[in-house]
Amino acid sequence: MEFFLQIAANGLFVGAAYGLVGISLALIFKATGVLNLAQGEMMMITSYVAYSLGLGFDLSLIPLILLLIPVAGFFGWAIERFIMRPMVDAPMFSIVMLTLGLAFVLRGLAILVWGAAALDFGQVLSPEFVNIGFMSVQMVQVYLLAALIVASVLVAAILRFTRIGIAIRAMASNERSAVLMGIDVPKVRSFVWVLGSVISAIAGLFLASLTTLNPELWVYGFHAFPAVILGGIDAPIGGAIGGVIIGLTENLAQGYIGQGLREIAGFVVIIFVLMINPNGLFGGRSVERV
Repeated sequence: MEFFLQIAANGLFVGAAYGLVGISLALIFKATGVLNLAQGEMMMITSYVAYSLGLGFDLSLIPLILLLIPVAGFFGWAIERFIMRPMVDAPMFSIVMLTLGLAFVLRGLAILVWGAAALDFGQVLSPEFVNIGFMSVQMVQVYLLAALIVASVLVAAILRFTRIGIAIRAMASNERSAVLMGIDVPKVRSFVWVLGSVISAIAGLFLASLTTLNPELWVYGFHAFPAVILGGIDAPIGGAIGGVIIGLTENLAQGYIGQGLREIAGFVVIIFVLMINPNGLFGGRSVERV
């Protein structure tokens, strides 16, 4: 039983990271219709920025997060403004391929600036542990789970109760009608890219603290794709829940079946789920009247 609880807890914490990236992916897709294949790389590059900021200014966790938020937000805004916006009328396939190219560029940029060797984030944030029952977990793991809850509540509140949230839902329903209703579509697009970048940056900061900081950190973003597909590609909260499910599934598969199963367990889950419900667990159904 202790073994099960330990691997389930680890899966929960990893799933929280998947869920944060899943929220970002689903939010961007909901507002723009773009599946951003570079979300993991955006998370990775902002983690390197956080490392440099924390080491350079000798920042503790809270000041580092407060400084990282505007930096990551500007990064997301710049990508939308100078890379995505000129492609707004291009075929969707071209836009998705653009995000794939952006992913490779960001990986190369990380190696060019910081090198390919792994960096120890413990130089910035010293690990702290807390005992929960018989388990000893890092405080960063607790913060990661708390960040998922906060991000889920924040995004749900924005979509439900704010004007820009209503605009996002209107664009998701019909962007042309949203334009005719006077919605500032470029502003909304910038907002979701900024918010998605910030949420992913927080996930990357905590992940780098738990593991090591290296260019392969983008792989966690790749594993968020099954999470967002499972939860519903246009459902940000579904992405959060899907991330937790995928994280638990991967760790349980690794613990009880074998190491190699972790890499494919999430994709096996979404195959079965999509065979039953192609829209995912919480995805919206599109209805076309003829």
